[in-house]
Amino acid sequence: MSNIIKSIEAKQLTDKGDNFRIGDTVKVHFKIKEGNTERIQIFEGLVIAKKNAGIRKTFTVRKISYGVGVERVFPLHSPKVELIEVSRYGKVRRSKLYYIRDRVGKAAKVKELIRKKERNTSVNA
Repeated sequence: MSNIIKSIEAKQLTDKGDNFRIGDTVKVHFKIKEGNTERIQIFEGLVIAKKNAGIRKTFTVRKISYGVGVERVFPLHSPKVELIEVSRYGKVRRSKLYYIRDRVGKAAKVKELIRKKERNTSVNA
């Protein structure tokens, strides 16, 4: 029985989850059904947590909307998640950023990670 479940889960896995990390600012394109129509809503915010459990992987995104903190948990392999786009890379040293909830203003920001371009170090011999 468990082999059947694992095979079904393996078919539903998608490749969306490896392009962002904790502390990154992401834009999540999420499908919303309103009546008979379906549209894509973009939720942009800071990734404060990732839970890794196979097909049940989730990530939590936090943003400030009109002065109120809004958090939303997205299932990573859901067919409703259309696209995850990284808009800013963050430099953090923790796996969960729950302390951001208590911070206000500039203290709630995460430093930006500046990635160096790889140099071509070929040796001409």
